[in-house]
Amino acid sequence: MDPVRVGICGLGTVGGGTFDVLTRNADEIARRAGRPIVIEQVGARRDNPHCDTSGVKVTRDIFEVARNPDIDVLVELIGGYDVARELVMTAIEHGKHVVTANKALIAVHGNEIFHAAHKKGVIVAFEAAVAGGIPVIKSLREGLGANRIQWLAGIINGTGNYILTHMRDEGRAFEDVLAEAQALGYAEADPTFDVEGIDAAHKLTILASIAYGVPLQFDRAYTEGIARITAEDVEQADNLGYTIKHLGITRRGDSGVELRVHPTLIPKERLLANVHGVKNAIAVMGDAVGPTLYYGAGAGAEPTASAVVADLLDVARNIATAHSYRVPYLAFSGVNDEANALPILPMEEIVTAYYLRLLAVDRPGVLARVATILAEQGISIEAIIQKEATEGELVPIILLTHRTREKHMNEAIRQLESLADIAGPVTRIRVESLDEQE
Repeated sequence: MDPVRVGICGLGTVGGGTFDVLTRNADEIARRAGRPIVIEQVGARRDNPHCDTSGVKVTRDIFEVARNPDIDVLVELIGGYDVARELVMTAIEHGKHVVTANKALIAVHGNEIFHAAHKKGVIVAFEAAVAGGIPVIKSLREGLGANRIQWLAGIINGTGNYILTHMRDEGRAFEDVLAEAQALGYAEADPTFDVEGIDAAHKLTILASIAYGVPLQFDRAYTEGIARITAEDVEQADNLGYTIKHLGITRRGDSGVELRVHPTLIPKERLLANVHGVKNAIAVMGDAVGPTLYYGAGAGAEPTASAVVADLLDVARNIATAHSYRVPYLAFSGVNDEANALPILPMEEIVTAYYLRLLAVDRPGVLARVATILAEQGISIEAIIQKEATEGELVPIILLTHRTREKHMNEAIRQLESLADIAGPVTRIRVESLDEQE
């Protein structure tokens, strides 16, 4: 069969890895695809010294690749929002299939891109956009196709997981471990997307859309970072039998879909609690299959390239298949039909348990006032830890609550912070059991 001709845009870490895997494993890939997959052209602002591009056309104009009539599939690995969107839309306009590792692009512009691709009858594949080399997109979209997905929870940002792992194992402060992660190349010079949950929210938006057949709605995702987590919080969570992880969580309920990224206490015995360092893991609960877990390298040159090339294999196999017989981009047909779209629930309607840490003046009656405020909001306490204080010190009070609605907890915290005997803001971390019976 004729080869599938590929144009790679972006020759950085992932682009270079993809180039190397395609050239190194060309024979194996051709056997799997039933036809050769060849690199016809590369578009990159600069050369990658680790890639031997001799014998391949190289251009500094990535849009030349999108318009090249000799190319069947454009591989977008430049990252970002605007230029990547323009590049992909140009490629679709010229009738090219697209493979991308760009989670921000799909989460923010995916609805528009898939609509354009559907009109042109071309494939847009994006396995590498979530969790690097872990094939969770294909598993959700195809392997779990018989299931009604009940909930999904994942460690989908390696930087945040690295930081929390070392805070727990070594009792270090957030700022100290972040600096180490930056020195090792795990965190960017500006780590905002990672530590504030934006990167994870991009990925969770995609996973939720595939799990429940709802439109991509990144702007509705709740995001909260880990910068306020202290070594004290990590220690107290451990004392209570929990581990703190930065999780993306989505759950389907009768009234809508939860879509949230935040620090979370989870029981130590859960598999997600034992995912360490820069690794990623996603737990999925299906009504038929029960719990499944997807674990592995969530980033890196060749792990991500593994997913990119897997998408190219799928394109090569399906390139001659009629559009109506292909797996839908987001697993469900008619995702953007209003009748099929469950709403994304506002965060104040979420129900979960809570860990609270507050600093109180050491005098009689303070704890009673705290308990009264919580009780007035219908919040019951499961556990309390109160440390001894030396004269003149503030006393840390740790509370673990039963499940309650977020808006009630927000009001309780507002009242607690207004008390004269409570110093500074109240630390609040949500608690999830991730019980297989939920």
